[in-house]
Amino acid sequence: MTTFTPVTRRLLAATAIATGALAAPLTAAASPTFAQCVRTQAVDFPGTIVDAAVATPALSTLTSLVVAAGLGGPLSAPGNLTVYAPTNDAFAKIPPSVLGAIGGDAAVLTEVLTYHVADGKADPRKPVTGKVTSLQGQTLFVGYDRKSDAPMINQSRADCTAVRTTNGTVWIIDSVLLPQFR
Repeated sequence: MTTFTPVTRRLLAATAIATGALAAPLTAAASPTFAQCVRTQAVDFPGTIVDAAVATPALSTLTSLVVAAGLGGPLSAPGNLTVYAPTNDAFAKIPPSVLGAIGGDAAVLTEVLTYHVADGKADPRKPVTGKVTSLQGQTLFVGYDRKSDAPMINQSRADCTAVRTTNGTVWIIDSVLLPQFR
């Protein structure tokens, strides 16, 4: 039986509602092994990256910030993007004063959000960590960390289940990626 994290289960439920499909019973489980993780099939969502985020209550903070930064259009456009989507819980880990400073400055907000996006496919379940250039321009380190026994993007854990949309792939992550500010 395939197992999913709570965030993935909510996204699957939203997908089932949006498509009129019946959701299979989903169960929580411990972290899957490397072999289980790499064999986990992506979930297909019948809309764009933005549609998938809007349909996922656990991504409401990210969705609000994407809209505030004016990135809804670009993230809905045709293409093949990879988005590493931090949950509401991930944003809650950031001190309110820091989150307020990020959200209060459009340029900084755009830098942070585009650091979560790469052009093309960038699967964090690869057995060797690779470098991926974000749309923001800085490097992300993406790959399966055997020490943590989890797919990682920098120091953020990713869910083993990708969400495939009409214009790219979304990976749910447990923390907000912050670029280096110069």
